[in-house]
Amino acid sequence: MQERYLRGIAGSFILVTAILGYFVNPAWLFFTVFVGLNLLQSAFTNWCPMMWILRKLGVK
Repeated sequence: MQERYLRGIAGSFILVTAILGYFVNPAWLFFTVFVGLNLLQSAFTNWCPMMWILRKLGVK
């Protein structure tokens, strides 16, 4: 269940910051890059800060 939440949160962050980067300020794209890099590093290390947060919130 945590992975489902993680995908939803990451997808939402990427979508929202891409829209903000296009319509508001291109600097928002740095947050999009941060989320993408975090997903990439979690693929190699099997550790993701958002998973830690979801566990602390009690998501099973």
